[in-house]
Amino acid sequence: MTDDHDDNAPPVIAIDGPTASGKGTIAQRVADAFGWHYLDSGALYRIAALRALRAGTPLDDEEALAALARALAPQFAQGRILVDGQDVADAIRAEAVGSAASRIAVHPALRAALVDLQRSFRRPPGLVADGRDMGTAIFPDASLKVFLTASAESRAIRRHKQLIEKGFSANLTDLLLDLRERDARDMQRASAPLKPAQGALLLDSTDLTIEQTVEAVLDAYRRRTES
Repeated sequence: MTDDHDDNAPPVIAIDGPTASGKGTIAQRVADAFGWHYLDSGALYRIAALRALRAGTPLDDEEALAALARALAPQFAQGRILVDGQDVADAIRAEAVGSAASRIAVHPALRAALVDLQRSFRRPPGLVADGRDMGTAIFPDASLKVFLTASAESRAIRRHKQLIEKGFSANLTDLLLDLRERDARDMQRASAPLKPAQGALLLDSTDLTIEQTVEAVLDAYRRRTES
């Protein structure tokens, strides 16, 4: 591994990938399997986006968005995401919030404001973090880096099912178009573009079950730490 590594720091498994690749589900299950902490970094951007939408903050006002982000203090607990005592786990999954999150994520000042918050989740005995730049920018010394993807079509179907189950209305064609637009925006942004980290395990889950994908990550970590 070429990155600087602090042997005393708690281990991190970084799982990056595009929207609706299933990285959140996989990361949570891997964390549960090891008894580690879990960070949904994308939720932080969605929380910031929700705050901005509710406050009427323009999504192109970089400094105002950064100030908003610096005031965040979310808590992840048993599937709940608490912000100021309110569970926003469902609210931040609305498509309008997700789209806004992708738009504000291009702002370097906002991203910088969230770096320290994300790194504060690294605590013993370990952390599984999912997002778009966990292995490239936030935890470059991660013990294992995974880039999880799937075809745009399968990701759209997964997201459609997820939204319908949560009671949100959703159109599959619109979801597919939105996913492709987000992929392009995430990969082309100037600050921490979406891409596999150096040395990352490239894992395509298009034809894998959740269980098979989780096992692939667990096996990869065990091999890395045993070698």
